[in-house]
Amino acid sequence: MSNIIKIYITLSIMVSSMLINTISHLIFRKLLLAWYKLHQRSLPWRTTKDPYKIWLSEIILQQTRVVQGLPYYERFIAQYPSVVALSRAAEQDVLRLWQGLGYYGRARNLHHCARTIVEKYNGIFPTSYRSLLTLKGVGPYTAAAIAAVAFKEVVAAVDGNVYRVLARIFGLTYDIGTSQGRKQMHQFASLLVDPIQPDTYSQAIMDFGALQCTPVAPFCTTCIFNSYCIAFYTDKQKVLPVKTNKLHKRVRYFDYFIFQYKEVIYMKKRIKKDIWQGMYDFYLLENKQRLVVDQMEDPLFKLAKNHHLSITSFEKEACHLLTHQKLLVKFHKIEVTSAFLEAANDLFNQFSLVSFNRSQIQTLPKPILIQNFLKRLNVV
Repeated sequence: MSNIIKIYITLSIMVSSMLINTISHLIFRKLLLAWYKLHQRSLPWRTTKDPYKIWLSEIILQQTRVVQGLPYYERFIAQYPSVVALSRAAEQDVLRLWQGLGYYGRARNLHHCARTIVEKYNGIFPTSYRSLLTLKGVGPYTAAAIAAVAFKEVVAAVDGNVYRVLARIFGLTYDIGTSQGRKQMHQFASLLVDPIQPDTYSQAIMDFGALQCTPVAPFCTTCIFNSYCIAFYTDKQKVLPVKTNKLHKRVRYFDYFIFQYKEVIYMKKRIKKDIWQGMYDFYLLENKQRLVVDQMEDPLFKLAKNHHLSITSFEKEACHLLTHQKLLVKFHKIEVTSAFLEAANDLFNQFSLVSFNRSQIQTLPKPILIQNFLKRLNVV
């Protein structure tokens, strides 16, 4: 590496975001938009300015890759082609359609937001970043993406892709694990938005982060910015962007008991403000550590033992990872008798266990963990 390049890199790292000159901005935009013209992904929400479709795509793609989210987007548009149609749906139907995407709070907020837009705004989306931020489930990134793409507002939509692209190319060391670091990164990103075509710019930088400047093994040798990229010349692709606060997952031990009577399975709706609110699962015992089944102090389990019911414990423990939690799950199937059901009636009512046949279970919204186990039982 020549001394001139080394000096350039050193100076670039020291320069603050506010001092990067206008020419740098213009070069960045020009190269990015040229790349996008050649490499942009063909996606259905890219061919419309309908804020409903853009909003729906952004909510689905939160924490979700495009390849996984696209079929869900298409099913939602087919079933709910407008925000008015979505507002009229039952929450259970929305959750059922969302099943498998995870982060089910997104679906509940989606439904709530649709009703707000119909009731408060007569079915017409707010048109500015600030007004979009007032909607439930619409955070700064989503509001900016809708405002920029649907309404061409000059505002920076900043997510993980943008953090990564800007940190690497400009050598930014703001810690995006902190609110201050994210604020600094957002201020920097705002300087770069194309004032003429903020819609195209926003989509371009998203695609660039998703396709070229990927989290792992970015395609640096073919990158249009490799003559300018600080991370490339300093070999810091793996450390930029900086994020110091590591996520610590809470570990939870679940034991599910599946009470089955002939072709009927007893399930319950999760109503507490916990994971999977509004979804259906089985009777659950949660402990701070894994317990042997015979050690469990539970009235329904004791009653099952007193009735000498057949209990099948599935040997393999399932590990189900959520953003902030790790669930270690075991399933136990109990074939019940009419005598047991009669004796357990009050307990079943107390624990909100309801009988469902095969066709009814198909229509219930269920966490993917439960859906997969039901497939294992050949129920769905």
